[in-house]
This record gives sequence, C-alpha cells and structure tokens, in this order.
Amino acid sequence: MAAARLGRALTALSLILLLAGCGAETPGEAKSEPQIEEGASQDLNALARDVGRVESLRQVKDVQRRYAQYQQYGLWNDMAALFSDGAVIRWGDAEIKGRGAILDWLEGRGAEVGGLGPGALNTEFIDEPLVNLAVDGESAEARWMSLAFKGDGEGRAWIEGGLYENDYVREGGLWKIAVMRYYPQYEGGYAEGWANVGGEDLPIIPYHFTIDETGVPIPEPQGPAPETDETLDSLEQRIAALNDEDAVRNIQNTYGYYVDRKMWDDVVDLFAEDSAVEIGGVGVFKGPDGVRRAMERMGSAGLEHGELNERPIFDTLVNISPEGNEAESRGIELAMTGDAQAGTAQWGISVFRNRFVKENGLWKLKELRLYPLMKADYAVGWGDGGDMGRSRPVLPAFLGPNPATGRAVETGDFKIAAVSDLTGDIAGDDDAGKTGDVAERFDEARRRLARSAAYDGAVNVSAAYGYYLDDFQWTALSSIFAEEGNKQSPFAGYYMGRDRIMGAANAMWGPPREMRPAVSFHWRTQPVIHVSHDGRSANLRTRLFQPRTSKDPDAPSRFYMGGFHGGMYPNDQLVLEDGIWRFWTLTIDEHYFASPSWEGGWAAAKEPEAGAEPYRSPLLDKYPPDVLLTELGERQEGFRGGAGETVDWPGILPMWFHYRNPVSGRTPEHYWPDCVPCEKLPEARLTEHGYQMPPTGPEIDGVEVKREENRQ
Repeated sequence: MAAARLGRALTALSLILLLAGCGAETPGEAKSEPQIEEGASQDLNALARDVGRVESLRQVKDVQRRYAQYQQYGLWNDMAALFSDGAVIRWGDAEIKGRGAILDWLEGRGAEVGGLGPGALNTEFIDEPLVNLAVDGESAEARWMSLAFKGDGEGRAWIEGGLYENDYVREGGLWKIAVMRYYPQYEGGYAEGWANVGGEDLPIIPYHFTIDETGVPIPEPQGPAPETDETLDSLEQRIAALNDEDAVRNIQNTYGYYVDRKMWDDVVDLFAEDSAVEIGGVGVFKGPDGVRRAMERMGSAGLEHGELNERPIFDTLVNISPEGNEAESRGIELAMTGDAQAGTAQWGISVFRNRFVKENGLWKLKELRLYPLMKADYAVGWGDGGDMGRSRPVLPAFLGPNPATGRAVETGDFKIAAVSDLTGDIAGDDDAGKTGDVAERFDEARRRLARSAAYDGAVNVSAAYGYYLDDFQWTALSSIFAEEGNKQSPFAGYYMGRDRIMGAANAMWGPPREMRPAVSFHWRTQPVIHVSHDGRSANLRTRLFQPRTSKDPDAPSRFYMGGFHGGMYPNDQLVLEDGIWRFWTLTIDEHYFASPSWEGGWAAAKEPEAGAEPYRSPLLDKYPPDVLLTELGERQEGFRGGAGETVDWPGILPMWFHYRNPVSGRTPEHYWPDCVPCEKLPEARLTEHGYQMPPTGPEIDGVEVKREENRQ
C-alpha cells in the first residue's frame, strides 16, 4: 500500500513539473513525457472546473441524504449544521429563520416522537432527486419526494408524506441547505391510514426547473475557468472516483433487486471470495457459503405464489477510497414482506453499511452489514416499538465526519456498530499513474467525466418523469422524450414520437388540473444505470414505489386510498439529444404487488374470480397504440394487456432485467437488453440513430468484459 502511494505521489510530482515546463532534458535526447502544448493550461483549468461541477451536484444530493440519516437517530446538532448561516425552513405555513432557531425547531419535532426514546421511530425517506446546479456553480436547487414513518414508542404511530423544493449554497467551500421548503401532501395515524392534508384538494407544487433543464443538471459555465492547482493526474483520479461511485451504486441497487426476487445465486455472485454478511442481532456469515446462508434466512430461492419480499432502498451514500480500490455505502432499507395466501404482512426498517472491493476492474460486495431499526406486524404497527419493543437500536457508523463541520458526528450514548472490518485488508493498486500523449489524456478524461455526467442526467430525467406524471403535465412529460422516442402506456401498448405520447396521455386521463382530490405518486428510485462508452446513451432500471392519497380514501373505487403499490421500469433508455438528456424509450411493468385496502395491505389481495374478463385499456378504442402489447409475445406475457393469461397479485409476475449479473455475467431467467418494442420495430433501436448500445453485462468504462465464468 505504502509503495503504491509513493509511486502515485512521484508520478503526480513529475506531471506537475511537466505541466510547468520544468522537466529536465539531457542534450540531444527527447523528453520521455510529451510537451504540454500552448493552451493546455487553459484546458486543465476548464477540466478542473468541470470536474468540480459534477462533484458539486453530487455533494448537494449527499447533504440531503445525510440530513435523512442523522434524523433517524435524533442527531439534531449535526442536522442543524447542514444549514447555512442565514438558512430558512418553510414547513407548510410555518417559517423558521437562522441555524439556532432551526436547531430548536428540529428538537421540537423530535419531541413529537418521544425524543426518540426507547421504541420510538423517526425515519424519513427522502429520494427521487431532481437537482440543478446554478450557472456559477455556487448554488443549486433540488426537488425531492418524502415519506416519514414515525412513532413515539408509547403507542402512537403515524405516516407523513410530502415534497421538498430546496435551495443549496456553497458556504466556505462547503455545500449546505439554504432554504428548505416542505409541502405536506398526506398524513394520518397508522390505525386508520392517511388522507390528503386537511382533507383538501392538493395543488401542484411549482417546479424550480424548466422542461429542458430537467435534462441539463449542470449548465454550461460562463467566462474563463479560474486557475487551478490541480494536475492532470489528480483530475484523472477524481474522475475515476466519480466513475467508481456510479459502478458501486449499480452493484448496491442491483443487490436490492436480486433480494426482492430471492435470486440467491445472483446475490452470491456479487460478492468477493473473502466476504461476509452481518445481520444485527443474528450474527456474521463468512464466505460465499455464508452469504447464501444469510440470504436463505429469508427462505429458499424464488418467490412462492402470494409471497412478497419487497425491500426498496433509499438515501444511499457512497464513499470511494483515495486508492480507488475500496468503497463503502450506507443507506436505509424498507422491508415490505408477507404472504397473501396466509393473510400475513410485516414491516421492517434497517440501516445498511456495506464495503466493496475492486478486483480486476470490477466492483464487488465484500461486506454487507444490516442493522434492524424497526420490525412490526402489519396488523399491529410500530407504535409500541413493534417486534423490537422498547430496545435501543445500535447506530451503524456514518461514512466519515459531518462534512459541514469536519468533525465526527455527535452520536451521544448510542452503541456504534460496523466500526471495524469483518474481512481482510484490500490489496493496493500498483498502477503508477497514466502516461502518454497529453492531448489524448485530456480527451479521455473528458469522455470519462461525460459518463458520470450522463449518470446524473439520467437520474434527473427519470425523476422529472415521475413528477410530471404525478401532476398530469402531459406537454412537459412528452417533451422529456427524444424526438423519435417511444413510451408504453400501461396495459395498451407503445406510442412512437412526442405527439403520440402526449395524445395518448390526454386521451386516457384528460387535461391537467390545478387542484387534485387524489394523487398516485410515482417514485422512481434505486436506479441501475449503464452508460455507453462515449457517454451519449444509457440504459436505466428503476423501481416504481407508489403510495397513493385521496381526500376521500373510503370512496367506492378505492383506487386512491392510502396504501402502497409496486412496479418496475426495467427497460428505459436515455440519449443526449441537442445537449439535453431525454428518454429514448420507457416501459412500465406493473403491478408486482398492490394493496386492496389500508387495513389489510398487500396481504389482503384475493385471487381473481374464475372466468373474470381481463382489464382492457380504454386507449385501445380511444387512441390505439402504434405497437400493441399483444404483438410483443413473451416479453409481455402475464402483464395486463399482453399476451397469454393475465397474472394479478397475489400471482407472481415475471421480473425482467436489461442486464446480466454485473460481476459473473449470469443471464437472468427473463432478460431483455434492448428497448421492448424494438424487436417489433428494429428501426426504433437507438443504435439505428447514431447512438451506442450501452453495456448489458460486466463492464469497465462502458465496455463489456467477456468473462469465462459467465453463467446461465
């Protein structure tokens, strides 16, 4: 490790000398490193500025994620430190000004959950970020969805849901929250379920972004870039860390999808040979066999009829080591499990803190550590602490100090877990740095940076789709598609081009409404994003996490009654068109589970009546699709409107993936790497329009790695 670091330091030093034009030269000999051409310093300044802007966008997201993570444990001082000096909170009709008043307000909110004493719960899921950096790079705006599970440990439990539109500012070189605006949307006690706040219609919350800005999270800077002290080598390392973060997030989120379906072979494939799983309160399981035993505590592989093992993850932070060969993640897992045949359902909330290793260029899980915060029977809820009673949970160590203070997070009297590693040290990378033509290295650095910017662009546009769909903004929704893009309308088929996409939405749902008596929210979370080598196209998978609300949840249709439903967007693609990220194709597979009532939740689902007519979308008559789902054969079998017999929850629909296992290359049972209608319409493939096909298996830098151990 020390030798590797020394090698990198010497390489960086030599590059500094090279860039300064001070390299020694023996008379009559050519330099071993190429000369920096005139203007290269300006290129270096511009590259440094661009790297910093991508890092800034991610730091803004991480500030909000840390807010959510600190809140779980009532760490009010560290939460308040995330706000700027003159920060303001606008919470509904209330306004709180200044960091001191914000601290008092946070403590007051904590008192509502019993001061987070034994058995209390204060978990807020804050996700689906749509973030826009200002032109000067010194401020940013972001929209987030929010869902809070709360309990005082004394019998009271409730749920709150809403939306944030926040401002962020760089203060003293650190990103902080300047204005936090929370718009309450729904709330209610656990026993009776939630409804619209105040029992009123809900307005559309103003957007901080324009349609095109959804696909441009980082605008073009203005003016010359300031001089930088960075070297090309140091910038290449920072870009590599951004690329590595993307890869680690993909592994983390892919793991979650495999667990949902109890795909234990694929889960084991994600782990390194020297690996471990720790389940708080249970024990440690080591090696591949141990990983499998830990997973099988959830049951044997595969879902049985009526079985739900849904475990969405939120608020994930990722840290990459300076050496670039080790990483950590920390986030929140919500468990929704049960057996509809037995009429049983359970809740769970856990915090994970995981370790990753890069081996031969591929990231793998090395340690997975899961610490329960709440477990509860659905019928009872968590008001009295649930199955964990009034025990005090452990606190998994945070990823580093509070970035706002530079100091360790004040954890009080919590017992800290995951402080030391479960497995061995990770070998250092002996790569002594890059050499070669400086112009080529600049080009490579820009291309690699574009790949991480593409990741953030895909996240933004994905969130925009959910927000516009929630609000019935059909013109805006169709405009975030490429000119020749396509979209599936549920249970009907695919519409080709923006005009047809907008026409289908209007035909199905009618014009937008200023006030809504009910809303079906479309959280698009847990993205797995594979970006092409050139950074101009991407494949995207996200979860549909769908709470619904109404001012009259007991209305006869009960479509909008408070409850949860789940689906998947498994085959989305995006492209960079005219400098703006836009959807190329979008597919929704739903519903993998549904809640017929709040009282019984997902376990209340009944078997469809024998001989019942399958659902028929009104669009088939009002506004027929360009490609019917029935024309897509096996890919749509089981789904409403598709071929074959319809499978409704508690039946188990097939789960499709656009990628093979990112470590082993194992091909899933249901594998569809390209856009769904492209088999019927080959001309709709993005490769037919000048875009690269992103990788669909193990990959390094957007190029697939052929693995001898690829498994079927």
